[in-house]
This record gives sequence, structure tokens and C-alpha cells, in this order.
Amino acid sequence: MAGGAAPRGAELLAFARFRESSKRPLAYGYGSRGLQELREREFGRLAGTVYLDHAGATLFPQSQLTSFTNDLMENVYGNPHSQNISSRLTHDTVEHVRYRILAHFHTSPEDYSVIFTAGSTAALKLVAEAFPWVSPGPESSGSRFCYLTDSHTSVVGMRKVTMAMNVTSVPVRPEDMWSAETRGMDASVPDSQLPHLFCYPAQSNFSGTRYPLSWIGEVKSGRRCPVTVPGKWFVLLDAASYVSTSPLDLSVHQADFVPLSFYKIFGFPTGLGALLVNNRVAPLLRKTYFGGGTAAAYLAGEDFYIPRRSVAERFEDGTISFLDVIALKHGFDALERLTGGMENIKQHTFTLAQYTYTALSALRYPSGAPVVRIYSDSEFSSPEVQGPVINFNVLDPSGNIIGYSQVDKMASLYNIHLRTGCFCNTGACQRHLGISDEMVKKHLQAGHVCGDDVDIIDGQPTGSVRISFGYMSTLEDAQAFLRFIIAMQLHQSDGQPLPQTTPREAGAASESEALDARLITVDTCSPSPQEDVRTASGVGDDSPSTVDAGGSYPHTPTTTGTQETPPEKAAGALHGGLGPHVITNLYLYPIKSCAAFEVTKWPLGNQGLLYDRSWMVVNHNGVCLSQKQEPRLCLIQPFIDLQQKVMVIKAKGMEPIEVPLEENEQAQVCQSKVCADRVNTYNCGEKISSWLSRFFGRPCQLIKQSSDFQRSAKIRGKDQSAGATATLSLVNEAQYLLINRSSVLELWQQLNASDENGKEELFSMEDLISRFRANIITNGTRAFEEEKWDEISIGSLHFQVSGPCHRCQIICIDQQTGQRNQNVFQKLSESRERKEAFRRHEKRALTNRTGALIKETSKSFLPTAAM
Repeated sequence: MAGGAAPRGAELLAFARFRESSKRPLAYGYGSRGLQELREREFGRLAGTVYLDHAGATLFPQSQLTSFTNDLMENVYGNPHSQNISSRLTHDTVEHVRYRILAHFHTSPEDYSVIFTAGSTAALKLVAEAFPWVSPGPESSGSRFCYLTDSHTSVVGMRKVTMAMNVTSVPVRPEDMWSAETRGMDASVPDSQLPHLFCYPAQSNFSGTRYPLSWIGEVKSGRRCPVTVPGKWFVLLDAASYVSTSPLDLSVHQADFVPLSFYKIFGFPTGLGALLVNNRVAPLLRKTYFGGGTAAAYLAGEDFYIPRRSVAERFEDGTISFLDVIALKHGFDALERLTGGMENIKQHTFTLAQYTYTALSALRYPSGAPVVRIYSDSEFSSPEVQGPVINFNVLDPSGNIIGYSQVDKMASLYNIHLRTGCFCNTGACQRHLGISDEMVKKHLQAGHVCGDDVDIIDGQPTGSVRISFGYMSTLEDAQAFLRFIIAMQLHQSDGQPLPQTTPREAGAASESEALDARLITVDTCSPSPQEDVRTASGVGDDSPSTVDAGGSYPHTPTTTGTQETPPEKAAGALHGGLGPHVITNLYLYPIKSCAAFEVTKWPLGNQGLLYDRSWMVVNHNGVCLSQKQEPRLCLIQPFIDLQQKVMVIKAKGMEPIEVPLEENEQAQVCQSKVCADRVNTYNCGEKISSWLSRFFGRPCQLIKQSSDFQRSAKIRGKDQSAGATATLSLVNEAQYLLINRSSVLELWQQLNASDENGKEELFSMEDLISRFRANIITNGTRAFEEEKWDEISIGSLHFQVSGPCHRCQIICIDQQTGQRNQNVFQKLSESRERKEAFRRHEKRALTNRTGALIKETSKSFLPTAAM
């Protein structure tokens, strides 16, 4: 398709044509077991969701959980270290599960032992601590710990244990292992028993590359050496990613150590793994600490300890998670019943991956440039060399990488679940993305850490996007993802010029509004002296004790459209026409993520506008809900009556309900989290909880931040010291959020630009403004002028500009209906020319430097949604 028209919609690669053109038979589904029926019966919770993060965690079927819970309800399982009837039942069931695990990997208790751990990471740590390392000395060069650079963090972390023993760690590049010559048996030194350990993944969790299992025998025999040293090599095969979708035959490929995580295979239980240890190696393992259940005998008064005989009993310190072990039995049953076994899963998931890879590789811009860059060591030719994982970055028409964070946010709007970053595999990330060691350190200095959304630094990507398939994945999942990529990048890649706005389209404040609005004095980083501007109405003249809350209930916020503006005034606002800086609107959001409450004059507290984001809605687990998870939050309208000291909450179809502004002294303090910060809150009562639960159709509660709890802002202005850090309510980043109407106007023009088909505008200026959920909306400035502001004065009030509040998916939610519309994000990322504007549409975060009150006299909104 290179150089031709990019495939769109129905032109997407047909699955039947793909299978016909394949050089090898391709399996899809599980024979007579209907895949669609399987999804509906066992994974009904996935309706409307495209889950493509199976390499992170696969999903459990409904029947597995039902069978397990029935087992628990029908049997009494006691501590396996006791000797009563219920304890013997537990012990025998756990031993049965050990046999089941070994049978799954085509081996037996005669060859391998199963040591249950907290996961594959704990299994790796156990090997690092128990392996018979030999430190260098006068007669020995010491052991070597070698690991493939394409390894999970948990493997690389083993080197900290070896370092403590002065054992040399050697990172080995995949290309070096591939190119290493296989030698004859005489290359080894059989008389030397110096132990060395080589670790490598059966499947890269970054790219899905499957490394040869034959390396196990070759390294152990000395025919393929990671480094040339005398001694005896042992092999640890990291199988956590591989065994989630593929069979592993340990009777053929007899690795010495095999760490596993069972949630990768079954989805449930989590926090349970195992280390499979070859019994020939087990006697060499050394143990220092001993816990409950591991001792055959010991003395409390002297250093006397005799371990139990079996490997599992020696290394399973304390009581194992026996109920989770029992759950594994039901996991094996469900997997075999639903799919017929791991070989079927291997073929099915590879077919989906190969199809997606083929279609994704074929996507081209009209110029012929590729839409994505795929990071792979294979061409997805067979499941022997490639797992069902695709790692890539999206490109713009010029070949520039689009940050993974932007792709992730867009995917979430389509309800597509994928993974971004470096996936706990820095070595593979560096190799595929061309990131040097110096760049990693530079990125860290720039503030980037693993797992954040800092995706581009100095034009260099810090990570990528990964999708992965599981046994319940369908063709519809793959095609939904491909259509998402097409919609995101090829929807309008022709870069048509934007038309000029008309008087009807312009949404800037009118001249009469500006004359009545409060004037703002701005201090920028420029060296020119600041010119004071006298205000049209005395904002700072009133004291809080005489404040008239013009927006108090039953006042209803104005929702009418903005007044029309002549085209020359709209252009003047956009391109820097003269005029005073004014506030056109003032909003607070008493309940986090709920509707705005517009006011004309309002007191300030020590955390911003009084009662702004003082409450939030939480689910049954106490987790804060935002419009990202529950868009209907915007349909809940709070009104604050300062005189009556109540907040009245309304919603369509619901009777209004009142909540006191002041907290109940008898209320029990509970803890919740906002942006990873712990906050002390209290529950607002069963009455409002029932009201919210009826509205959302699921258990919810309303909680309020405790008045005596202090939470500090993470971002500070350029000249703001740590000691002057502002205290926050339940906001994300700052006390106030401000936006420039002129900047929004430019964005609005882009979004409503007519294409060649003459489509109508997407929405009004006021609709767009409402999506950004700002406190203060200004006008009379040049577009994006706010990026250079350091301080703002409103009458006698002075505000420190802390920096931008970054955009999020909430801008795609209609604040009047709660409906999602991906067009805002999509249009902002359609062309390279708009990429800078996409970056710049951010709100300014403000900190009040004095106290008192703010007031305003109009209406408006701003870009980058706050919750």
C-alpha cells in the first residue's frame, strides 16, 4: 500500500483475505467453542471495552471465579501447618495443585519442585539470594551473573544481590547471544565447578520476541557461552511473559530455575507466583533466613536450626497464600475447558497478532509515509519467534513520533486499554528506541521517571505503546484498535487550511462586557516596567464579612450563549488587538468533577475560592470518581448558599438535596487519595450517599476534605520558595485555574474549521470553554500571552503563576450532556501544523499571594480540563 491511498474503514485489511494469503495455516478461536459466545458468557464485563494489555495482566473468566467461590463456600480450609481435618484438607489440596502445575509444564515431582512465592519477582529474588555464588579470591576469579539486556527490571535487579558478594555482573546484548558460535563439548571445562548463572526471558515483555529455548541446553553444556570463563553454567529462564499464551515443555528444555506469575496465565489470583527448581540443582541452594514452617527443629537460645527436607518446605517461609493456591486449580480447569489447552491459545493469539501487525505495517499516509514504527526483532513469521505482543510508536506525516501519552489518552476515549512507557524493560527500550545511557540520565534530570507521562524530551521519545492479546481476545478487538489508529491519524491528514471565522462563529466577549469586567494587571518575565491599570469596579474594596454571594442558591448559573462580536474584534483578540485585561467569568466547582457554579463575587479561603472542590464523590472502595470514569458527574449541579450555610445539589430526575457546609464534629475521619496524595476526609452521610447511589446506579458516597487537613501544592512559581507552597483543597495541582479566552478562540476556530465537505461546526465557543473547567476566565489579551505571565494582580489581590495545568481527556466530554466526543483530542493531533497549538492549550495554575476575595462580571471558560 505504500504510496497509495491509506486504508480507511471498510478498506481495512480483510481477515479472510489475510488468512488466504498466509504461508502457514492460521487458527482462530477454539474449534466448536464459539469465541463470541465465550466472550458473552465468561467476559460480559468487557462489553464495549477493547482490552489489549494481556501482557500486563490477563483476565479471568466468570466460571473460574464462580467455581472457586463455590469451593470456598462448601469446604473448610485451615492453616496447612496444623494437623486437624480442615488443615489436612488444605495440605492435600495444595500438594495436588503442585502436581497440576508440574503436569502443565510437562514434568513431574521427580524432576522439579514448586516453591510458591509472592510472584515472579519474589522468585527471582529468592534465586539471587540462594544461588551458590563464589566470590573472587586468590585461587578463583569468582562466579559470573550474566543476564540478557532484554530482561525485566526484576532480573536486572538481581545484580544488587551479587554486587554485595563482590560477584561480577555482565549484561549480554541479544545480538551477542545470537551471534555467539556454538562450539563442541570440549569448549567447556568439566573439572571446574565454579558456578555461573545466565538469565534470559523466554519472551521479551517489551517486543514479544521469543528467544530460543535451545539456549538452555547450549549454555548448560558450554556450547554457547555468554562470557568465556571456566566453570559450570546454570540457566534461569524467565517464563512469566511466555507461559501466559504458550506451552512450555520442561521435559525437553530443562532450565535450572523457572519463575512464574500465575495472574499472567489465569488473571486470578494476583500476588501469587512460583519458582520451579530443577531437583538436581536444589541441594546447591543456600538459605540464611528461616521462617515459620521451614524448620524441622531449632533452638531459641542458641544458633541451632535444622531445615525441613523438601525444597518447598525449606524455602516457603511462613504460611503460604493457601486459598490463592487452591484458586489455581480452578484456573487450570477453566483454561482447559474453554480453550482446550495452551497450544490452542498459542495459535489463536499469534493469528491475531500477525493480522494486526500486517495491517498496522500497511497503514500509510497519502504521501506513502508509514503511520507507525514497530519495534520488533521478527517479522511475525511464526509463534516460535514472536509472541502476541506489538510494540510501536505512532508517527505524524513528517515521520515525527507522537508521544505515547497522547496516544494513551486518545485510546481511552475509544475505551481501548493498552500500555505505554518502557514496560519495566529499560534495556529493550534503549535498544529499540536508540536511547543512550547518557540520555536516560538526562531524562531523569529533566524530571522523567518510569511510569510517568513525560513521553517526549528534546524530540526524543522516552517510551512507546504496547498492545498484547490474550486467549479471549477477538478479531473485533484487533479491528477496533486498527480503526482507532486510522481515525486518529488518517481521519484528516490532508492538512486543509482553516477558514476565517464569521461574526456568528466568534465567541469573544463583547465590548460592553469588557467595560464592566474587572481589569487585570499582568507581570511577565520581560524587563519592561509594569504599568498599573485602574480597575473599573473595586474588586478588592469589599471585605469578606460583607461579601454578597451573588451566585448563592437559588441563583442558577447563566447557560445562554455568548454575545456576538464583530469580526474585527474577534481578530483583534486573537492576534493581539489592544484592550484592557478583564475577567469575564468566575466559576467554582464545589464537588470535584461535578458541574460548575458561576458567581459574580466570591470570598477566598486559604485553599482558593471558598468551597472550590471541597467535596468529591467516591465509589464503594473509597476511590475518587472523575469524569474520566463517570462522565455523568457533570450532570450533578451544586449550589452554595452562604447565608443558609448549605449546599443544594440538583440533578435531572432527582429531588434536590441539601448538604451542610460545615462538617459534623461527630463524623468519623477517613482517608482517601487525590493525585497520589493522602487526604483526610469525612463522610457526608447516608442520605446523600443514597441519593448519589440512585443517580449512578451503583454504591457511591460524598466526602469532604477535613478542615484541619493541610495538603501542599506540588508545583510552584518561578520565584516561589518551598516555604511559601500553597495549600490545596481536592484540586489536582493548584488553587486556581485560569484561561485566556483569546487562546480558546484560536482552538475553537481550528476545531470548527470546515473541510471540503462543508461540515457544520462541532460546538459553540461556550461549549468548548465549559470543557476546560477553569476558575477564572480572562479576555483582552493576545492568544497564548498567558504563557509568559509570572504574576497577576486583580485589584488588591496578587497571584503567582505556578505553570501550566496539562490537558486531559475531560475536554472531550460535553458538560451539558455527559456525552463523550473524541473530536477535540483528535482534531488537535491531526496535523503537524496543529501540534504546537495542541501543546499550548493549557490552563495556567495560580496561587493566591494575599487573601481576601475575587469578583467578576461576565461569563466564559478555559483549555485543559480540571476535575
